[in-house]
Amino acid sequence: MSDVTTAADVGVAAKLFRGFADPTRLAVLLELLAGERRVVDLVETVGGSQSNVSAHLACLKDCGLVTDRPQGRAVLYRLATPQVVELLRQAETLLGEVGHEVALCGNYRQDGR
Repeated sequence: MSDVTTAADVGVAAKLFRGFADPTRLAVLLELLAGERRVVDLVETVGGSQSNVSAHLACLKDCGLVTDRPQGRAVLYRLATPQVVELLRQAETLLGEVGHEVALCGNYRQDGR
């Protein structure tokens, strides 16, 4: 972000990170690091129902983080931009450095509150 950050900019950034904070959406994004996947593939690897995973994919697509393309009767989903890939990779690196402290942090509970 630039040196001059407005409250609106911070609000949009917070919405972006709230999207990453949902465990299912994050699991979908991390699975898509390996390449394109169908909904059925994502259901198998991240769990949940097909309707739940589809709803998360729709959310991620609406936010510009995921894109799709038809292939026959199936739809393949992938990360929308290299910047999404880079952000996820940087988060992995950061967690490698501070993950233990994050896991022990009492400020945030597992249920997201």
